[in-house]
Amino acid sequence: MALASWFGWNDPPMRISQRSPTEMVIETLMMELGWQIKEAEKQQRERENEYRKIKTGVDYGWLVSYPKHSYDISPGERLQLEDMCSKIHPSYCGPVIIRFRQLVAEYEPEASEVSRLFRSVLHDAVEKIKEEEDAKRLAKQWNTKHKTSLSLTTFKSRTRISPFSSGIKTISEDVERGTDPARRAWSMPEFRSTKDY
Repeated sequence: MALASWFGWNDPPMRISQRSPTEMVIETLMMELGWQIKEAEKQQRERENEYRKIKTGVDYGWLVSYPKHSYDISPGERLQLEDMCSKIHPSYCGPVIIRFRQLVAEYEPEASEVSRLFRSVLHDAVEKIKEEEDAKRLAKQWNTKHKTSLSLTTFKSRTRISPFSSGIKTISEDVERGTDPARRAWSMPEFRSTKDY
């Protein structure tokens, strides 16, 4: 019996379970939300300090200690946001984060408003994904229907229509000559077979 088998250093390393792409998207988007909330709190504190400086004329910011993270979203709202994040395809994760950052930079929301802004970005992304899936589905349906009907349209007719042929008699010619048209069929284009050409 080998003594090395008693020790764990010869065992193969235990692999951490692989997470699904959906879990990765949820984690990434929720981390981005948490970071943006912290940044919004930080900017809000800086705005308050600037306001106090302007109001009092003295900077007491070095005396004040702030909590690390004071605002947190409710568990129910977190679950709803995670559910919306699960509907995001991994290829849309980056564009969603970019759009979210653009809106945060544009509106400079307070910490309590960041989650609503995030929800609107997720909702827009889910709608866009649905629209693209519907368009793909319709294109696929069109292509399958169109392939079957193309076999009928590729058949070329041997009959050709020549509406500007000089030998066509029309009603207007009879009016100009002052005669009654014998048949109305003269105004129709002339049909010729390809053998006539």
